[in-house]
Formats: sequence, C-alpha cells, structure tokens
Amino acid sequence: MTAFNHGAPGVEWSAESVEPTIPLRPIAPESPYPSACVSCGGELGIDGYCLKCGQKAKSLREHYELTPVDWVAGVCDIGLVHAHNEDALACQASSTRAVVVVCDGVTTSEASDVASMAAAQAACTMVWANNPQGTGTPSSRAAAIEALLTQAVEAANQAVIEGTDPASHNSAATTIALALIDDNVVSCVNLGDSRVYWFPDGGVPCQLSKDHSLAQDGIDSGAGRAEAEASLFAHTITKWLGRDATDLVPHYATITIDVSGWLVVCTDGLWNFASEASAMSDVIGQCGGEDPTPLDLASRLVAWANEQGGHDNVTVSCARLKADTQGVAPSSTESEGPTLPAPIHV
Repeated sequence: MTAFNHGAPGVEWSAESVEPTIPLRPIAPESPYPSACVSCGGELGIDGYCLKCGQKAKSLREHYELTPVDWVAGVCDIGLVHAHNEDALACQASSTRAVVVVCDGVTTSEASDVASMAAAQAACTMVWANNPQGTGTPSSRAAAIEALLTQAVEAANQAVIEGTDPASHNSAATTIALALIDDNVVSCVNLGDSRVYWFPDGGVPCQLSKDHSLAQDGIDSGAGRAEAEASLFAHTITKWLGRDATDLVPHYATITIDVSGWLVVCTDGLWNFASEASAMSDVIGQCGGEDPTPLDLASRLVAWANEQGGHDNVTVSCARLKADTQGVAPSSTESEGPTLPAPIHV
C-alpha cells in the first residue's frame, strides 16, 4: 500500500481533539461575527461593522472556514446574490483519516439553511465515530464502509426531519456529498448535485460523484453535458434529504489513490462555472499557484466563484493527498447502494 503523508509523523489525534463543524445557532455565545475585520484586522462593533475601516463583516453563518488539520480545509460562503447561506460544511480529520461533508439546502424549501447544517453535522459525526473493519478481509471492510456511509446519509435525513416544522407546507430539503479518506482509499456517497472530484497531479481528473438531477438524466439519455446543463430545469434534483424524500439510496464510489493530488468536495455554487472535471482542473491550476495550503486553495476557489458572479452560495473543501511514491492511475468502483447492507462492524 502506498504511504500517504497527511499529517505530521507520529502525531496522534482523537475524535475529541478537533471540532467537526460549527454549532447550528448561535454560532458563538457572544457574537455571530468573526473576532476581527477580515479586511484590515480592526475591531468589529456589535452590528458587524468594522470600527476602523467601516466594512460590514459577514456573519459566521454567512462565511466560515474549517481547518481541522493542515492537509484538510474548507470554506462555506454566502456568495453575492442570495440573502441567506443555505450551504453547510462539516469536517473532521486526523493524521491519516478525514471525513468531509458538504450540503446545499434547496432554496425553494423552508428553513433549508438549518436543514443543511443539521445534515452535515449528523453525517460527519456518525462517520467519524465509526471505523468499520468488517470481518477482516479487504472486501468485507469495503462493504462495511459502504454500509456506514449509507447509514450516515440516513442519519442526516433523520436530522433534517427532526428539525423540520411539522406544519411546514414546503418542508426543508438539502443535497449531501460525503467523502471519507482513510490512508490512500477514498470512499464517497452523494444525493442531489453536490460533487466530489479527484485531481491527480499530472493525471486525468475525474468526478467521483454522480448527480441526481434532470441534467444528469439528460446526459444519461445521450445529451451532451453542455446542452443538458443549460436546460431550463437542469438543476432540478431527483434525490434529496428531507421529510418528502422518497429515495435515500446514494450514489457510492471508492477510489484507491497511488499518486499525489487534490480531493475536492463542493456545491454547485462552484461547479456551475466549470462543470467538467477537466475544466475544474484548469480552475484549480489557475487558483492554486505554487504549493497552496488546502485553506488557500479552498479560499481562492470560493473567491473565483464569486468573481464569476457569485450567483449561488458556494462551499469548497480541499484535501491534499501526498504519496511517497508515484504509481499508476487510480482504479475505482461505484454503485447506487451498498453491496452488503449489513450492520456496521467496529
């Protein structure tokens, strides 16, 4: 197995040592704003305006950054058009393992900002707390991981339902994309159109997730991607989390990585402007510069999306996977559900 240098050698992390996400509400007991102005570093007033330069800060629900370890980071941002940030991000990581969850609340549903955060937290917490081994064989462990991720989607759905007003006429709904990195194996699931991409250094990039949307239905029927994604109802999703969800079977994929590269989990606020994996790879090359940190890259990708118009909330998580040796192109498998819907073995 290829060795991966995710964290500092010899450093051990516990589940309690890193916070997976921010609380639902309030973000902080004393203030919903950052500790200082992001533009000039000045003190912020209670209304969020900088007392030095006068710029209004985004609240911590409108923009927040997570960096559990130095090889994983993410940014969740309101964008430039929407009144609320209906995206959510949760992540947890150690030196060799990471869980990243990105959710995109459906704008036309009620309280989708709360739903997306609840779903992200629930899924991240469940996967981080379990490290299934199966019965000891590689195939059994792979099946146990797939079952765990599928159950995490179900847990996220339950969290959305529990936070939904029973009297709501248009109940909360959200997408979900979840990636588990365990040494050099990445496993992921998704419902809706939030995505997981793999960008190997100098290799062929690929989209690991598969959208559940009318655009994807068109692509599956033979339409070109550009044509399908330009259609009027392209972003109508066909699977989601929420009280009205009828199909919680996620798309599942796993990939064994033998080369260094970037794993990116994002909402459509980013990929709207560069859907093809090759196009997104070009954007990463443009935004990355020389040896960026995961937080640098995630921040620059969010800024790039806003420069394109910021028409939607945008959430990006980046994980840098570094192989000690460069190997062959990774192999992958995928499915629409668990191959073995058995209890989780821990």
